[in-house]
Amino acid sequence: MSRGTLTVVGLGPGNTSQRTPAAAQAIAEADVVIGYSSYVDACADLLGAHQTVIRARMTEEAERAEQAVNAAMAEHRVVLVSSGDAGVYGMATLALQKVTELPEDTRPQVKVLPGITAALAASALVGAPLAHDFATLTLSDILNPWHEIERRLRAVAVADLALALYNPRSATRDWQLSRAREVLLEYRPADTPVALVTDAERPDQRIVLTTLSDMDVTLVDMRTIVLVGSSTTVRSGQWLFTPRTTGQAR
Repeated sequence: MSRGTLTVVGLGPGNTSQRTPAAAQAIAEADVVIGYSSYVDACADLLGAHQTVIRARMTEEAERAEQAVNAAMAEHRVVLVSSGDAGVYGMATLALQKVTELPEDTRPQVKVLPGITAALAASALVGAPLAHDFATLTLSDILNPWHEIERRLRAVAVADLALALYNPRSATRDWQLSRAREVLLEYRPADTPVALVTDAERPDQRIVLTTLSDMDVTLVDMRTIVLVGSSTTVRSGQWLFTPRTTGQAR
């Protein structure tokens, strides 16, 4: 039987100059484009009157994925957009889960296109703090219990990895970042370099360089990536970098 296609696209950090040509082509050629409203806005320059555009709210991720799969099963070329990289805290997993629930002979073709994820965009703006081994961790306990997040945080701290924290603080989750700092300070010096990068590569971009002990959590929201250095991360002026050799002290 004829089947449609579903392409899950990462739009990058928000600046159109950092959107990949493959992502732009997929969106421009799609019959149906589905995404959270602000993500659709981020690719509005690629949309045309011939396309069906479906905008969704932030809390409707599962419904969004199901709509995309259903549209692809109806033989449309469908693009499901995410910010950053769709495979990093994005829509790719939900879309693939929905597809694999279908009988194999009814599944649409699926492709996942990468994008520049927020951690890498933020890291580049302040230098190269993630140049050696690093980890990413979300502090949102909406889908994962806090005790599991803290267990992973301690493992990263013990391993002395540079760290990028996603979803660090919101109006309703205002204590998790402070607790994460307490945990990290059990293993890392108070003067460990930290960068707070908000709205990376967007018009309202803000960068604050600080230390683990002096970090002002009130400057952080859901649009912020918190970069925490390892024991070897160096601050030199406005730059942070982590040497690619181990055992090199700051």
